Amino acid sequence: MRLHEEPAPELGPREFRVTALLSGISHGTELSLYRGTSAFADRVFDRDLRAFVTPDAPQATYPAPLGYELVGRVDATGDAISEFQPGELVHVGAPHRDEATLNLDTAASSTYPPIHLSEDGPLERWLFVSVGAVALVAAHDAQIKLGDHVAVIGLGAIGLLLVQMAKLAGAAHVTAVDPVAERRALAQQLGADQAIDPLIAPDGTGAAIKRSAGRGVDVAVETSGSTAGLQAAVTAPALGARVVTVGFYQGGAPELRLGDEWHHNRLDMVSSMGAWGAPHRAYPTWDRARVMQTVVDLLHTGAVRTDALPVRHFPFEQAVEAYGWLDVNPNDAVKVALTYDGFNPAGGER
Repeated sequence: MRLHEEPAPELGPREFRVTALLSGISHGTELSLYRGTSAFADRVFDRDLRAFVTPDAPQATYPAPLGYELVGRVDATGDAISEFQPGELVHVGAPHRDEATLNLDTAASSTYPPIHLSEDGPLERWLFVSVGAVALVAAHDAQIKLGDHVAVIGLGAIGLLLVQMAKLAGAAHVTAVDPVAERRALAQQLGADQAIDPLIAPDGTGAAIKRSAGRGVDVAVETSGSTAGLQAAVTAPALGARVVTVGFYQGGAPELRLGDEWHHNRLDMVSSMGAWGAPHRAYPTWDRARVMQTVVDLLHTGAVRTDALPVRHFPFEQAVEAYGWLDVNPNDAVKVALTYDGFNPAGGER
């Protein structure tokens, strides 16, 4: 990895520039690109065909900018923009950079469209807008009903947000599953009724849940991105129940045994995906702008909390070191943030 200097482009009529304060590194998509393990390493996703294909003419995967969670202030706007004003606090789906220039019309139709943010409260909560959108779409795909028993497998940022969203959606009981003790404790602090270490369950996660509750869960949501986590998720539901997958899985799936509980309990498995041209299943009622605004409202009111989630800060100038640290210590912070000139992690903006 390297930091790259490039000149700031002139603003067009429908363009605006954002000065960065914070940006978040994705533990899933970005780390897989950093490691070179994602499906994009040697293929491209043909959106018309909806398939990964090997292009006729080789296309270089790298160099490529990383990141899609940037919080900053509008610095300047083009002559034809009235939707945003200089000085406003915003979240944009831009790569890590100290200044981002976006075309508003193009950005508005992206996976993470620009959105206004409230000034009150800590800025760090806005680092969770993008992953909050992933969690919210997953909660909708889970079709959680009042009184349901929900299992959340994997307690990274998305899983910890989902624990809270499941309770808000009416789940009577939420079981949180993760091998990291600190994350299980965080989940219970945020509303989980039970926390299970999958590494010490004698017959696996599903059997432990079923012995405890007397039956399987109504829905299991897998957010870890590991196929071992997916195997735990398919063991947890009751007969005819649902598994929702959120994780960005890499490579093969040696731990996954579809001939066991998944087959014998006739489970539905749903892939939750709100990017790459895949709209919300209730689109157009739920478009990306509504998803994003709902997450911002949940974070602003405190209905979904992020204050307890540990954030590790690195100055933008140390971005290369930040990725290296995250690669070695993926469980030591729920979120890794890059900070820019104008932001002090100890006291917000300066």
